[in-house]
Amino acid sequence: MHAAVLHAFGPAENLSYETVPDPEPGPGQVRIAVKAAGVHLVETAMRTGLASDTLPPRPTLPAIFGSEVAGRVDAVGPEVDPAWLGQDVVTSGGRSGGYAELTVADVTSLHRVPGGLSPEAAVTMVVTGATTMCFLDVAALTSSDVVLVTSAAGGIGRLVVQHARRLGATVVGAAGGPAKVAAVRDLGADLAVDYDVPSWQEEVAARLGGRKVTALLDGVGGDKARAAFELLADGGRYVTIGNASQGGFAPDPGELEERGQSATSALLALLSAPQERPGYEVRALAAAAEGTLVPQVQAFPLARAADAHAALESRRTTGKVVLIP
Repeated sequence: MHAAVLHAFGPAENLSYETVPDPEPGPGQVRIAVKAAGVHLVETAMRTGLASDTLPPRPTLPAIFGSEVAGRVDAVGPEVDPAWLGQDVVTSGGRSGGYAELTVADVTSLHRVPGGLSPEAAVTMVVTGATTMCFLDVAALTSSDVVLVTSAAGGIGRLVVQHARRLGATVVGAAGGPAKVAAVRDLGADLAVDYDVPSWQEEVAARLGGRKVTALLDGVGGDKARAAFELLADGGRYVTIGNASQGGFAPDPGELEERGQSATSALLALLSAPQERPGYEVRALAAAAEGTLVPQVQAFPLARAADAHAALESRRTTGKVVLIP
């Protein structure tokens, strides 16, 4: 089979498209003929060899990344019901190896793909969608909220904008560059702004006409999060789900208390309750199948995995990045 393999830590071009042996499923496992593999931002950091408390351990080289996979079961291991053969499935089971034409997964991690849902959409929703579900539960948005979403053109941001609009909340979407701002506007955001423009905060304040942001849902972190936080009203909620900018920002606890604001990490909530994740995955897949949430996918051929990594880490992508064998 073909796979994108990392032999040495470093830049994106270190991902090499090559032929490797086919994997075989072990006890309790299935083999999946991959139709779509999700690419995660954390994998770009792992590729460089970066080590920190917030990242998974450095992989053993050579490595094949990819734990988010959708495809068809083409072989089963010992102790696995043969009825799984031929089933269209999706998994985020934590096993690496998805940047390939074939991969293995624990049968306990599988979800059957709902009818009518594409592999690209399924692999997007099983992680990005599930994370969004937790994000939205923590944020507890209502129709009376004025919601500011940063990184609003990203995989999670797009789903958050859709949900908030469906609730009837007032939605401000912030993204970087004219193309991404146009994408956020097309989602139905009441206001879409370019947070690469220095005056973006003043534009938001003016366009809201005296209304204040009551919920800030942040996926970018760093200086942009700091700027967005300045728009948050007294009593407002600041909920984080990521740090795409890799910059540091945390509200001052004293200021939060003085202004009656709250700050919560939805990602921490998700990581601290792993038993809840399968439920979020089921809800996310169902929402996509029903059309309640529509994921955006930017697909690259598996042979161009290096290009996918380079585009993702330079923030030139819109929506979820997916590899197609």
